[in-house]
Amino acid sequence: MSEEGIAPNAKRLLWAGFMAILAAGVGFAVRGGIFDNWGKEYGFTGAQLGAIGGAGFSGFCFGIIIGGVIVDKIGYGKLVAVALLAHVISAFVTFGASTPENAYSFLYWGMFIFAYANGTLEAVANPLVATLFPEKRTHYLNILHASWPAGMILGSVAGWILDDRMQVGWKYQLALYLIPTVLYAVMFMGQKFPQSAAAAKGTSFANMLKPVGILGALVACYLLALFFGGIFKNASPENADMIGYGIGGALLIAVAVITRGSLGSFLLFILFITHAVLGSLELGTDGWIQNITGNLFTSEQGKYLFIWTSAIMLGLRFCAHWIETKLKLSPIGLLLVCSILAFIGLNLATAMTTFAMAMIALGIYAVGKTFFWPTMLAVVGDRYPQTGAVAMSIIGGIGMLSNGVIGTPGLGYAKDRFSGEALNEQNPALYEQYKAATPSTFLNLPATSVHGLDGTKLAAAKEATTRTPDQEAVVKADQAGDRRTLKADSYLPAFMAMIYLLLLIYFKTIGGYRVLKIEEETTTPSHA
Repeated sequence: MSEEGIAPNAKRLLWAGFMAILAAGVGFAVRGGIFDNWGKEYGFTGAQLGAIGGAGFSGFCFGIIIGGVIVDKIGYGKLVAVALLAHVISAFVTFGASTPENAYSFLYWGMFIFAYANGTLEAVANPLVATLFPEKRTHYLNILHASWPAGMILGSVAGWILDDRMQVGWKYQLALYLIPTVLYAVMFMGQKFPQSAAAAKGTSFANMLKPVGILGALVACYLLALFFGGIFKNASPENADMIGYGIGGALLIAVAVITRGSLGSFLLFILFITHAVLGSLELGTDGWIQNITGNLFTSEQGKYLFIWTSAIMLGLRFCAHWIETKLKLSPIGLLLVCSILAFIGLNLATAMTTFAMAMIALGIYAVGKTFFWPTMLAVVGDRYPQTGAVAMSIIGGIGMLSNGVIGTPGLGYAKDRFSGEALNEQNPALYEQYKAATPSTFLNLPATSVHGLDGTKLAAAKEATTRTPDQEAVVKADQAGDRRTLKADSYLPAFMAMIYLLLLIYFKTIGGYRVLKIEEETTTPSHA
């Protein structure tokens, strides 16, 4: 078997997948940059903008999980066509926003459909690349996912120029993602797609799902319960949690029935939990980091730092195989080192006071987070070939769902809590004047004791040409809250490092980490 893939068009399919995820990155970055345009043009509140952004996470989850469940049965090509259609429809729906009365619905569903297309493409690209390059999964999955920071860089720079400098309308900016969309459609067109090893052997969906089993489904269903509970909060606040857990419980029972009571692989269960933490760390931090660095420094410096960290990820994701072979690191060893680096970087970031120090601290963090997502996908592909695209897509959905319901909201809660506490410690009377009227909530933690700073009053303090002593104190407290938030965030990679260390020890006890063939995995479905 060639290291260059099992099919003659392997590289073309790899770069087609690269272009598909690039389109997602460009669109995501541009949309993030025009949120303020939507707020000004249509008078949205922060909560409304947050809900529109949240549709991006939920849409992606449905795309990757549904796509991953059916891709081995209907084939990669049909799902690419579905994603292409969804990307085009998303543009028309989003561009339909024209008045304050209709804008929210059009933008919300436009974001949802766009993200659904992105998730569907990952349900194609991840197992496709894992199938095409079985001997070098870590290397080629990292190359595939180098497209995400590449898209983020292109989208951020384009938005910076077109929006901040040239003040081009947001619809023209957003249309940029259609360029890589057309390119990936052309690159996929007329190509023959391989089958996964599981699909080629005619493995049934039930058998593909058995290694996930009740334990793995428990992780996904818990996150889905939180997601659906959040959806019903406005319509039925008293019953929302019960409805969410009811839906999650029903899905868990369905998995148990389909797999005939299979408990699933304990190792896969641990990987799912770890990826839930990973999703909250990587995507949650990415979602807040520009806000935090822009607050600690300037908005423009925050953009520079975001591009800097994305450029590091882009470059290093082409080096995964070199790092594995030269440093003699298994995928688990690589994940352990990355967790330690992410912990160090975030801790250094809590004390950054100069732009140079920020580049060093966030640069170390960026090196750490670079290999997390694609290497976890590679581990699932290496150890569970019997699952085809199912386990790989579920773990991707878990990471995204975890960020949507835990990571991003959790960091927002932490920022509110720590900023409020910092001001209250310094000046209780001033805190009473500036604290938000509504308490901050997160999962089932007590709400009444946590009040962040009022956004309108805080913005006025930040934007004041000459700040009063009270305004200066409020701004300093907000910055202190950002630093404490980064400190709390650093506990996530510390937890991941402990898990990866235990996994590394486990694999050494069984002879070391190695790629399993489907015949081996089929005969021992509950083993690692």
